[in-house]
Amino acid sequence: MRVKKRPRPGPKADPALAERRREEILDAAARLFAERGYSETDTQVLIDKLGVGKGTLYRYFPSKRELFLATADRVMRRLRAYVDEALTKVTDPFERVGAAVRAFLRYCSDHPEFVELLVQERAQFKDRKKPTYFIHREAHVQRWHDFYRTLIGEGRIRDISAEQITDVVGMLLYGCLFTNYFHAIERRPEDQADAILDILFHGILSRRERRQRKID
Repeated sequence: MRVKKRPRPGPKADPALAERRREEILDAAARLFAERGYSETDTQVLIDKLGVGKGTLYRYFPSKRELFLATADRVMRRLRAYVDEALTKVTDPFERVGAAVRAFLRYCSDHPEFVELLVQERAQFKDRKKPTYFIHREAHVQRWHDFYRTLIGEGRIRDISAEQITDVVGMLLYGCLFTNYFHAIERRPEDQADAILDILFHGILSRRERRQRKID
């Protein structure tokens, strides 16, 4: 009686190698989408640039849509990591707000091609209930709510809704992101951040006007 030989197991998948390959694909795809636009990007061009087989690309990203949305998701993950890194050694709460604003504007200024991907997403994927930007914002906004509630409890900022503060600051930054991109504003991110923070922390009314309006 002949005993059937068991097939030898294939080589084990290397998670680190797979992650590197995925990042290589996303790097090349982000550049191509930013340069040509979603509609005009042919995945075959990407395959040729990478020097891989079509099956390799589709093993990681089954469709062009999924590939594009993955590049937009990575933009937001990197933006968040960049801002978090800027906060690591900042302990004063108001300096933390300033560091976060400056890091956000600096990242967007240094990477206009990433902003381009967020712009394309809003234009091309109107069927999505929420763009990637807001998906990430909602996933990580609670820490800022808690941050402002702490300052309210300490009497360091006005007793208003922490959600309202977070929303206003978020809208300011989101507006800057698109305004700077579409109008090619060349103002230094640090200068723009200083202007935002000055209005945010001090308002626009003089002390006399505040007293007359009984705001203080």
